[in-house]
Amino acid sequence: MSILFLIIIGAAAGFLATRLMRVEADIPTTMAIGIFGALIGGLVLRFLLVLSGFAAGFVGAVLGAMLLVWLYQTYIQNR
Repeated sequence: MSILFLIIIGAAAGFLATRLMRVEADIPTTMAIGIFGALIGGLVLRFLLVLSGFAAGFVGAVLGAMLLVWLYQTYIQNR
């Protein structure tokens, strides 16, 4: 899966992750969380499961974005 694909999917995953975790964040923050979450989740999932296809990449992107939403809520938003 190319990094460009992870970035595109990451923007959608960030939106989905912030809605699933009920976080009110602005659009650039949501996109950044999704993109970095997609990169982390996609790469980790790729190394651990060696799965290919759209579904595996999207699941990894959402999981990575949800991790970053949690980190954002815990350490940054409450400042």
